[in-house]
Amino acid sequence: MADYSEYSIPTEEWIALEKTLPPPPTNLDVHALKAMFNRAREERAANAMVNEGLQSQVTMQDYSVPARDGFPLEARSYRPVGLPASQRLPVYLHLHGGGFAFGTLASEDAICSRIVATLAKENTPVVVVNVNYRHTPEYKYPVPWNDAADAFHWVHDHLTELGGDGDNVLVGGISAGAWMTASLTLAQHLGTDEQLAKRPKIKGQVLMIPALVGPGCYAPQLKYLKDPKLSSYVDSEHAPILPVTRINFFMRLLETKGDETDLMLNPGNATAEQVRGLPPTTFGIAGRDPLRDEGLFFAKLLTDNGVPTDVHVFPGLPHGFQVHATLSECKRWDSVMAHGVQWALSKPAATGVFKIKTK
Repeated sequence: MADYSEYSIPTEEWIALEKTLPPPPTNLDVHALKAMFNRAREERAANAMVNEGLQSQVTMQDYSVPARDGFPLEARSYRPVGLPASQRLPVYLHLHGGGFAFGTLASEDAICSRIVATLAKENTPVVVVNVNYRHTPEYKYPVPWNDAADAFHWVHDHLTELGGDGDNVLVGGISAGAWMTASLTLAQHLGTDEQLAKRPKIKGQVLMIPALVGPGCYAPQLKYLKDPKLSSYVDSEHAPILPVTRINFFMRLLETKGDETDLMLNPGNATAEQVRGLPPTTFGIAGRDPLRDEGLFFAKLLTDNGVPTDVHVFPGLPHGFQVHATLSECKRWDSVMAHGVQWALSKPAATGVFKIKTK
């Protein structure tokens, strides 16, 4: 029986930073919030591209990806400078976070470029593909999930254009993007989506601050807890950035149905038998996050059932802390993402030992 509440105690560094932050916006409708947050995210990404010298290290190319209903999804590839397209590289499909409401193509430029630049320097070059799936409130569940799957198919159908290796395609994401990653990988593994099952097996997945269980579907998770009062939904109910009230706000926009057995919505509710054989999985989990426990429960479930896992916790930090670049743990965050891709490509063996890394 688990108790991960020790990870919720805020760090001194976060306490000091939080005092300098403006209060969260109030009385803004979702459209105004989207405009504000997307603008801020794009500005951060643009500044990082310049300040970190990333622009000179990657070649970017834009594409239009047709979704199953014909909607043109924006996509962008990031490739190490100087490597010809004829050199087939592993492909990492990146799905952004933002509660299914926020995020743009440009908001992910720095994140994707860091992965490419880091791994190129370590002689593990990859091409990253960033897809701008559709968002709420205009689009509801399961449209974003379907868009992610359609982008995965597009990658496989355009490997020559991307300079990609179809036997080494990985998927990963942040928050909502990690949720869709876990769903996509599980659906391919179980064969519940025949078209996904026909593609080469996903080589690995990177789940950063993942949500894994939909609203009204959390009951199966409680069996893992030593005491329901120790749940991350309790100890981090009022956490900064993503308190439970904001999670509920995002979920209302998504308009899901509370079906615990829907594994597209609830990959975290998969059984031991269902997860056996999943590809190597990296987890990056914030300690002061209502979503903390479902990430750790899923990590342990995979570990206990023969899946190679690499599990990292950022103690005392809230969901989305990495947007505050002055925090010392941001460097580890970037490293966990990039090296999660590298680690999966190294064909790691399962250890069966559930180990949480905090440094």
